[in-house]
Amino acid sequence: MGEWRAYAALGVAQIRSVTVYRASFLVEVFGNMGATVFDVLTVLVLFRATPEVGGFSLREAVLIVGLSSAGFALADFAVGNVDRLKTYVRAGTLDAVLVRPLPALPQLLLMDLPIRKTLRVVFGLVVLGVAVAANDIHWTPLRLFLIVLTPLAATVFFGSIFVLSASLAFWWVDSGEIGAAFTYGGRDFTSYPISVYGSWFRNLFAYALGFGFVAYQPALALLGRADPLGLPAWAGFLSPLVALGAATIAAGVWRAGIRHYRSTGS
Repeated sequence: MGEWRAYAALGVAQIRSVTVYRASFLVEVFGNMGATVFDVLTVLVLFRATPEVGGFSLREAVLIVGLSSAGFALADFAVGNVDRLKTYVRAGTLDAVLVRPLPALPQLLLMDLPIRKTLRVVFGLVVLGVAVAANDIHWTPLRLFLIVLTPLAATVFFGSIFVLSASLAFWWVDSGEIGAAFTYGGRDFTSYPISVYGSWFRNLFAYALGFGFVAYQPALALLGRADPLGLPAWAGFLSPLVALGAATIAAGVWRAGIRHYRSTGS
């Protein structure tokens, strides 16, 4: 209970700090929604030039981007600010976190509570809801379970990528661009049918790194479509296992980074 009260105090303090200047706060709230809006607009613009992309119609593609956007927005809201770790390592302020009798990661997440990203989450969920309504999905108990579980699994997967990429700062402080390639680059990759990508690129990111199971495979299972790339139908239900694997790896790298960390001495 003492830990929870400490976390609550940190959270309340952050909420008060970001809402002191209300005009600035509102600008940030609406501005942060822009990234998810542009993800959807890019797909809409693409389909103005062609009726199908990679064998998928606009409605089907919007379902893919809806699953991806909802999961990424939730992950970015929950743990996205962990990418500030490189700043804390460089400045030595991580030392203050480590000497407290609380786990380091929750403290870091509450040091910059991303209230400004709230509308991004709302918009991502709205896009997913519109996409589900637009497609003629034959609902079964298993598919109802899948539509709830997939965004949550995507949240865990993307959250793990955020933590994993941020953990590189323990060894390489200037690793931000590499981390962004897998976090925001992964979001962009999962927003489209993976059949549009070249085989080597698809094999690396979709299958070896697991990004194909964030939205593409679950969307196929929801739509009842066979995978044009040949994976079996049950592949659409693998997203929780892939997310669990990503979380396990991220946790291991994070713990190794904490053990490896040496203060800057500042």
